[in-house]
Amino acid sequence: MRALRILLVIAVILGGIFVIVDRVAVHFAEGEAADRLKAAEGLASTPDVSIEGFPFLTQVAGGSLDEVRVGIEGYEAPTGDGARKIRIDDLRADMRGVEFSGDYSSAVADSATGTATVAYDELLRAAKSEATQVGPGVTAEVVGLSDGGDGKIKVEVETTVLGAELPEPVSVLSSVTVVDGDTVRVRADALPAFGGVEVVESRVRRIIDFEQGIDGLPGGIRLDKVEAARDGVEITVKGSDVRLVG
Repeated sequence: MRALRILLVIAVILGGIFVIVDRVAVHFAEGEAADRLKAAEGLASTPDVSIEGFPFLTQVAGGSLDEVRVGIEGYEAPTGDGARKIRIDDLRADMRGVEFSGDYSSAVADSATGTATVAYDELLRAAKSEATQVGPGVTAEVVGLSDGGDGKIKVEVETTVLGAELPEPVSVLSSVTVVDGDTVRVRADALPAFGGVEVVESRVRRIIDFEQGIDGLPGGIRLDKVEAARDGVEITVKGSDVRLVG
């Protein structure tokens, strides 16, 4: 019995040591992965990287990680036209089935899903920013975007009729959708009223309808769904064969 107790004590001690070593190793690996991702994507700040699953060391021995979670604040994504970039807040991606090379120089996830937010002031930059004639004596300009409820965007349009600016912006509810995995499209559900003055629909839509390209997300992930929310549009992203580094 005494020998059995000794063996049990030794097993517990060894188990505790293994857990400590495993946790130290995963913490080190998370830091290395974050630094490499920062360098690979040219990020201004170090991203959050969390390697899930236990034990970590047995996953390393097998050359594959079950799940890696990545968080990036303030990611600057190309807009497609090359003229500027758009800021994406709180980009979160859950990578699954991450295979890495023997020297850890590359890592590719079998699949990825995640979320991100684009603030309304960032999206507003894609709208036509100067006053444009939409009918006889009527000019219009988009001056604000906000949450319209039920997944809609409220578009506020400053309007001038026969030289007199209307006392309040005209509001219209718009639907927001993803096009081709790289574009956010905003389209009015119906035309607003401009002080009872007749306007040309095609001209109005050139003002209140617009698109925002979002290219070059980390690892090649793409836009999937989008919905208006309180602080901006909330985007769902996804991808396959997503390259984290290398």
